[in-house]
Amino acid sequence: MRLFSKYCRLGVFLLMVSPVALAETDAVSPKEASVMQVENKAVIVDVRDDDEWNEHHIHGAIHIPLAQLNARLPELEAYKNSPIITQCLGGVRSAKAQTALKSAGFYKVYSMSGGIQAWDEDGLATE
Repeated sequence: MRLFSKYCRLGVFLLMVSPVALAETDAVSPKEASVMQVENKAVIVDVRDDDEWNEHHIHGAIHIPLAQLNARLPELEAYKNSPIITQCLGGVRSAKAQTALKSAGFYKVYSMSGGIQAWDEDGLATE
C-alpha cells in the first residue's frame, strides 16, 4: 500500500508540472479548429520553424516560431481576450506555446491535437 501511495503522489505531481498534460485539458481537434477559424471565433498561431511553415501551412494562420514567441507577444496583444489555437507539427510545441501564452495573461488558449499532421490526415486545406 505504501508503494502505491508513493507512485500515486508521483503521478499527480507529474500531471501538475507537465505542460502537455495541462494543455490536453484545453485541446481542440483539427476539425474544431477549422470551424472556429472559419467562423472568426479563433485565430490559429503556428509555432513551427520557418522551413516547416514554408513547406505548407493553414491559410490565415499567424506564424510565430516557438523560439520567438515571448519576444513577439505584442503581435498577439489584440487577441488577448479572444480564443487562440496554437498549432505545430504534432502537438508538443503547441502545448508549450499554450502554456507560455496562458502565463503571459492570454485567457482562451487551446492547443490543436495532433498538429498539422492531424490537420492533413483530416483532409483539411493548407497552402
